[in-house]
Amino acid sequence: MQQRDEIVTQLFNWVAIINASHNPIIATDHEGLVRVFNKAASRAFGKEARDVIGMPFEAVVPKCRLRETIQTGQPLTGLRLNYQDRIFFVNLTPILRKQRLVGAVAIFQDVTELESVVEELNRVKELKGTLETILEAAYDGIIVVNAEGIITMVNQAYCNFLGFRESDLLGRHVADMVEGTRMHIVLQTGQAEVGDLQRTGGHDYIAMRIPIVKDGQVVGAVGKIMFKNVNELNALASKINSLQKELHYYKVELQKYRGARYSFDAVAGASYAIRMIKDTARRVARTDSIVLLRGESGTGKQLLAHAIHIESERKEGPFIQISCSGIGPEALEIELFGGAVDAPGTSSSGKFALAHRGTLHITDIGDMPLPAQTRLIRLLQGQLPLVDSPDGPVTADVRLIVSTNRHLEEMVRKDLFREDLYNRLNVISLFIPPLRDRKEDIPELVSVFIQNFNRQFGFSVQNVTREAMQVLIKYHWPGNVRELHSMIERTYDLVKGDTIDVGHLPMHLQKYNHTDKTAPQSQSLQALLEQTEKTAILQAMQAANGNKVQAAHLLGISRAGLYQKLAKYHIEE
Repeated sequence: MQQRDEIVTQLFNWVAIINASHNPIIATDHEGLVRVFNKAASRAFGKEARDVIGMPFEAVVPKCRLRETIQTGQPLTGLRLNYQDRIFFVNLTPILRKQRLVGAVAIFQDVTELESVVEELNRVKELKGTLETILEAAYDGIIVVNAEGIITMVNQAYCNFLGFRESDLLGRHVADMVEGTRMHIVLQTGQAEVGDLQRTGGHDYIAMRIPIVKDGQVVGAVGKIMFKNVNELNALASKINSLQKELHYYKVELQKYRGARYSFDAVAGASYAIRMIKDTARRVARTDSIVLLRGESGTGKQLLAHAIHIESERKEGPFIQISCSGIGPEALEIELFGGAVDAPGTSSSGKFALAHRGTLHITDIGDMPLPAQTRLIRLLQGQLPLVDSPDGPVTADVRLIVSTNRHLEEMVRKDLFREDLYNRLNVISLFIPPLRDRKEDIPELVSVFIQNFNRQFGFSVQNVTREAMQVLIKYHWPGNVRELHSMIERTYDLVKGDTIDVGHLPMHLQKYNHTDKTAPQSQSLQALLEQTEKTAILQAMQAANGNKVQAAHLLGISRAGLYQKLAKYHIEE
């Protein structure tokens, strides 16, 4: 009778130990029917033990190779298993009794957050005959004590760590054998201790202690050394930190490659034309319509394309650009549509595929060869490329913006540009006037460029002389805004103080210097901006035929704001 009670008690302790395990454990008989299903397994697989006991293992955990272990009698370790939204490493071990296979056990290690976590408990046998196998297979040291603190089980890893044989430890009080242990404290308090830093035999380690409770009474405890060397933990934390920094770097670099950089705030200008373009572009950005940007080189078409993307619902997607100039016909088709062989059986993705769920900006569309135009019109008619997705290949979802400095209508008449492609692209056309036709934008553009270059070069330029500004306004700017930007950057090689003067401008501009010598020699940027603002208000009032509501709308300000500015600049109502 006493022997039977001891077996029952020991069996209950084994069950408690298995249920105390952080890892899901499932054991089956030789027919593959579930016989053991611990609490961690219930949490991991969302099933209660009472519902799965007696069920085939495959019905509980599909796509796990336990049946193979039962059939071959061979263990399988380190298997990867995807179950719903979790990832596990699985060890499958046959349970043998007297050389006869009586079942199998599966131990799962949840590695969803960190797949490199050292596997725990990778082998196990049935309850009575397999507990030692479970303990011995674990990488970490494990020790079990009864209610009096007497060591009843210990695995080889723990023995190696302490420098004892198993026979030296079994039957001895844990406080006598393990320096600085708190196992007996856990027996008294019934409270688990996790992540406690300890030192034994000159070695630092991190320990976990869990009480074994039966009918509300503490009947034992399980101790585990999680890191036998704290340096392992520090090295792991350092590696994770390094990987996080590397991931952040690549995210930033990828965003530089794929993302748009300029919003509508970067599209500077106070002229009526620029205000209307920005207003129209903002409204267009909210749709997926094709946009055709027209204007001379350097007027800011690329800047506007960036801004349209950032204002759109696709702003989180990629922004891909490709130029049709300076590239051979075949290379251009490969760049746009893909198809170049990179390796046996593979081909590169074109820009259309890369721009999936984002925006593709094709610049210099007027330079596109006719064969590429033919492929483009087919693509726009519904033959978009396929791209990979978690649900399989899907049709590329791309918003198209094209730009050109060419006269497309003339090219259509000369059969240099397909008429059907022109009609397809000319859905929404925005023309950006050359800078010579909107010189009232020059003061604001200069102000923006100076602010940017001050940040870039660490300068503190604040003013432009009246003479210098008059030269900039009189010049005809064949290179448009791009030329103005380069010219202002060039002045930073010459300016010494906080003011840009005529002498800092290129010689070919200085011939435009015919300003009255008695006029003030410098003018602050604020004054220049106010002068530009006044001009814009006068133009808006003229365009609206004196209608203040319409003029305020054109200027993008409230009616009250317009009245304030009319009073400020003494403009007759």
